[in-house]
Amino acid sequence: MSYDRAITVFSPDGHLFQVEYAQEAVKKGSTAVGVRGKDVVVLGVEKKSVAKLQEDRTMRKVCLIDEHVVLAFAGLTADARILINRARLECQTLKQKYTQSNGRRPFGISCLIAGFDYDGTPRLFQTDPSGVYHEWKANATGRSGKSVREYLEKHYSDTAVETEDKAVRLAIKALLEVVQSGGKNLEIAVMKKGQPLKMLEASEVEKYVADIQKEAEEEAERRKQPKV
Repeated sequence: MSYDRAITVFSPDGHLFQVEYAQEAVKKGSTAVGVRGKDVVVLGVEKKSVAKLQEDRTMRKVCLIDEHVVLAFAGLTADARILINRARLECQTLKQKYTQSNGRRPFGISCLIAGFDYDGTPRLFQTDPSGVYHEWKANATGRSGKSVREYLEKHYSDTAVETEDKAVRLAIKALLEVVQSGGKNLEIAVMKKGQPLKMLEASEVEKYVADIQKEAEEEAERRKQPKV
């Protein structure tokens, strides 16, 4: 039997290969990062270069689901459009159904879903192609997601995200660990309770990047100075 062609049949060692193939598609997608602050949630994605005459709004990896929920994804854009349209109540169960239905394949995307409870508590969840989801304080997915997650594990704390500015800085710093082209290839979304989703202008992102790079250079210089 060809296990890698059968969605509903496990291999002898307990693998569903179609799900694993979908997870590989996620690993090849642009890096996405989410950071939950005290009263804010920040999503950041690596923005791919687009052709000079192409409308870049059609290539966005951050999408507003409802007035209090926003989603960023890594993986296949066409798959994401299907889930985005049904994300409010069904996205988790829908993804799991596609792992066990003939004539369908698992969705090749991982989602970072951010929003707020009715009491104003910020939330951040990640889903994967199997339909599994977990809540996070901060996380990353997509290409180099492991490296970004390790950076977040090292630098995340309640103090590090106590203000909107600090949460944005942490998200950008994490992305800069794997994105070498600076602010022009970053897309940053900020959501606060009761306020419209705010997409940072390119000039704002560039300013953050310039400040972060300046701080890194100053820190490097301090380390070079001999201790007295």
